[in-house]
Amino acid sequence: MSGRLLIIDDDPEITSALARGLALHGYAAETENRADLALQRLQSADYSGAIVDVMLGADSGIDLVRTIRASGAVLPILMLSALSDVEHRTAGLEAGADDYVVKPFDFEELVARLRVQEHRVSTQRPNPSQLSHRTRILQQGAAQTTLTEREYELLTLLMQHVDRPVSRGTLYDTLWASDGSGNENVVDVYIGYLRKKLASNDFHFEIKTLRNKGFVLSGQAPILTDA
Repeated sequence: MSGRLLIIDDDPEITSALARGLALHGYAAETENRADLALQRLQSADYSGAIVDVMLGADSGIDLVRTIRASGAVLPILMLSALSDVEHRTAGLEAGADDYVVKPFDFEELVARLRVQEHRVSTQRPNPSQLSHRTRILQQGAAQTTLTEREYELLTLLMQHVDRPVSRGTLYDTLWASDGSGNENVVDVYIGYLRKKLASNDFHFEIKTLRNKGFVLSGQAPILTDA
């Protein structure tokens, strides 16, 4: 099975056709027609790549790519466009796209280009951090920090939902409600503790806050070990 892709184009017929074609090559392809919603999805879920059309209605695919890269995302991005002049290709690549495919295109070539970029990113991706179940030590190379029992429980709960946000209420109900410990503000306190430990070490993930949705792990989530 290949990776999970997000196809971003304001034409539903195009996104549908691309999704069907990519599914035949083993991809779990999802679609989005709006730039703002696409950005939210890319920031809150783990995609292996994105295919972005240059023209997104009133929005610019090039601006979207630039914003995605500014957020720190390293996933492969292919741009699609009927505009083949050097100026537009250059603008797309300078914004952060890894490749620029001109319509109409051969579908096999599109898949080949996508797989080249996926391979490039996978070979550059560092080994994930590891979280010990026994010692509660979070380690990434030479960097390590020891979590408290509650910090460990909070992080592992987020790890179980790595591709989607977990609400403040769910975190509180799962970890604190049975103790009668304060209120939901205690979640923010412990999220703050975890963020401080992550920021002081070279870990390849962070905890993001999604407004009205909760918290989500962003980046390369750690691996839980029994060591």
